[in-house]
Amino acid sequence: MKVLLVSDAGSIHTKRWASSLKDAGVDIVLFSITPADEGFYSQKDIRLYVFDLFSYKNRKGRGGKKKVIPLFAPLAAHADAVRLLKKVLQEEKPDILHAHYATSYGLVAALSGYHPFVLSVWGSDVYEFPEQSFVNRTAVKYMLGKADRVLSTSRAMAVRTSLYYKGDIGITPFGVDIARFRKELPAVADNRRIVFGTVKTLSQKYGIDLLIRAFARMRLIMSEKYGSEAPETVLEIAGKGPDRRTLGQLASDLGVAANVDFLGEVGHDSVPDLYSGMDVAVFLSRSESFGVSAVEAMSCSVPVIASDAAGFMEVLEDGAGVIVPCGDVESAAEAMARLATDAGERMSLAVKGRRRVEERYDWKKNVVTMIKEYGNVLLHKD
Repeated sequence: MKVLLVSDAGSIHTKRWASSLKDAGVDIVLFSITPADEGFYSQKDIRLYVFDLFSYKNRKGRGGKKKVIPLFAPLAAHADAVRLLKKVLQEEKPDILHAHYATSYGLVAALSGYHPFVLSVWGSDVYEFPEQSFVNRTAVKYMLGKADRVLSTSRAMAVRTSLYYKGDIGITPFGVDIARFRKELPAVADNRRIVFGTVKTLSQKYGIDLLIRAFARMRLIMSEKYGSEAPETVLEIAGKGPDRRTLGQLASDLGVAANVDFLGEVGHDSVPDLYSGMDVAVFLSRSESFGVSAVEAMSCSVPVIASDAAGFMEVLEDGAGVIVPCGDVESAAEAMARLATDAGERMSLAVKGRRRVEERYDWKKNVVTMIKEYGNVLLHKD
């Protein structure tokens, strides 16, 4: 079976899908509309075609000044991308064309007219992108309508997608390598120093400001209740983003700067070790379409506190973690204080979370699910 993926070659999500499907015996070809280092794909023996669709945004005029972008430039760029994709399709003759992300990736694939056409939604493409304009909503409906099969990472995201598409939607979770994301639980918990942590983009959407406020409030609760007997508490924040300076100032204003460690961007290969050093992972996103960060922490047997955003609610079903109301700093602080002093609950959540991941988010099983979806698409091919 040969599958041509239309996806961002630089995305870790694309790299994982492409390499894992290749390892599973699927002949993978990748078409990217954003530039990327070809080294990863050449090592995996995956043919990569690149068209820099958005290069028109960076064109310079005289004196090095940025050119005013003509209104037709985006249309012309998309048309050129479609022409190149058609040539690639004619040359490669894949059994399936599979686009990831219902924005320009999905649009270029849909406009190629190739079938069978599978489209995977990722999150912001059905939560945020359609809300930006009537044109975007129309484009999303067009892409989804052209697909022979629509896939979603989560049930929550599928519900959102159903606003723009009335057909059946398959669920293909984006899980974790449970052999890499794991740690051995200690025989005896250390309650003297508790490390809270998160791995998220530092932006308003992901509620890092709420986390810092909850951490400060939690320390106050602990001080009032336990005094000098309160455990030492630290907050580790991994990730980069536009709010880094503002968040650092917030930690300073709340008097917890000395206890908050901004780690910066952490490579994906280092994430398992980072989670393994945490006692509790906290994710207070204002919106979340899936919650892969929580899955990664749970796989490492780290108890999770998360907001009741749709994606987290699904991942933490059946008591696999602690859910708090979105935006409710006091509830988050109380949950953090409880877990900081209750080693038994931390251990129970660690076990439940790991079991949940093994059952539903084992990456090897997720790849098998995707291959089954491909098989069903080919089975029902006209």
